[in-house]
Amino acid sequence: MKSKICILFWFLSGIIVAQEPSREFTFEEFLGYVKKYHPLVKQADLKISEAQAKLMKARGAFDPKIEADFLKKQYSDKTYYSLFNGSFKIPTWYGIEIKAAFDNNEGIYLNPENSVPNSGLTSLGITIPIGQGLWINERMAELRKAKSYQKLNQAERDLETTAILHAATVSYINWKRSYDEKQLYTTYLENATERYKGILVLIEQGDKAGIDSIEAGITVKSRKLNLENAQLKLTKAKLELSNFLWTENNIPLELEDVLFPDLNIEKTILTTLNIEDYLLLNMDNHPKLNALQSKIDILNTDRRLQANRILPKLDLSYNYLSEPSTFENYRFEDYKIGVNFSFPLFLRKERANVKLAQLKVQDTELSLQFEKENLTNKIEAQKQEIESYKKQRILNTSLVNDYNTMLAAEERLFQMGESSLFLINSRENTVVSSQLSNIALENAYLLASAGLFKTMAKLN
Repeated sequence: MKSKICILFWFLSGIIVAQEPSREFTFEEFLGYVKKYHPLVKQADLKISEAQAKLMKARGAFDPKIEADFLKKQYSDKTYYSLFNGSFKIPTWYGIEIKAAFDNNEGIYLNPENSVPNSGLTSLGITIPIGQGLWINERMAELRKAKSYQKLNQAERDLETTAILHAATVSYINWKRSYDEKQLYTTYLENATERYKGILVLIEQGDKAGIDSIEAGITVKSRKLNLENAQLKLTKAKLELSNFLWTENNIPLELEDVLFPDLNIEKTILTTLNIEDYLLLNMDNHPKLNALQSKIDILNTDRRLQANRILPKLDLSYNYLSEPSTFENYRFEDYKIGVNFSFPLFLRKERANVKLAQLKVQDTELSLQFEKENLTNKIEAQKQEIESYKKQRILNTSLVNDYNTMLAAEERLFQMGESSLFLINSRENTVVSSQLSNIALENAYLLASAGLFKTMAKLN
């Protein structure tokens, strides 16, 4: 259940209060709450931790490894065999593996292959892949992909956070519009009520016909109906806005009635969204393009790995052998070498995997080209949209002023007995319509700014 908490006062003191004077809940402060406390923003941040975990996992493939193996058979008071092997392996970047080992075996039925001196046998060797695995192998590929995944997750985190902030911004803008409309209808209801009372006085004095009270009453009822509808829209807008308000402990908040929206949001929204230089914005470092480029890097790594598997597999190993007590006296004659070779004759599987990997890269590159052009055109259209709404706002504000002047003149004529209530109501309806258009244009301008922010995904 949502707690009715005054957001601003909660930010300052964390104390819930029952009554407070009206206060402004600025857009910048609202967006700060969303960035810091919204659960979906926190969830998006988890992608960074996920990428770091993947990178740690990939680096783990290069960790040195200690191994030990002991096997013993005892039967009828006889030690058939006792086998011990301990080793220390160091995998390196280019598929080369360094290994140090110690063997100590004994027993009456010991396999001659496992015979070693009484003090045991040490070895120090190296394994080198000459074909597959030298320039790229599974360990190298996974580490490269993990680094690319870090960039990919960062870009996806930015996109998800941008989407959340955009939704929150739209909700705040709708709250602002509903609040302005409610205030507008409240003002004109008061005007209509005062006019109705004045008409009643004039009727009692015999200066106006009784039918004028009906017309004035119709206007009052119409304004009340408009106000009730505006109040309903405002209530729904506030509840929608509350979806984006949370505390640090993931407790949802409900917007208090004492709060009203940012009165200067039209002047500050571009700065708050960090797109005040929107005419100079470009596609450099765009998260969506970065994400696609990171996917291409990952796919290219897979493609190189598959291409490497077309090469023959040829691993060479050399191990120097020595008893522990004579290890410092190097004898070139004491060694163990190995060669491991394999090569498929037709390479159908390997060639098919390379082809599939190439097709995936080409597919993603085409997506990148399309997305770059699409974003460029979309951003340009949104820039023009913002500029157009600015001009429309200036023109419509001028119209509102002119209609107000005409209404004031009509009211003066009415007071001198040279006009009618019908004409005043007609003038006032025109003023209300023009002011509603002004509110709608402001709303459209703000939504266009929010749309540009979402398209640019410019968080910093």
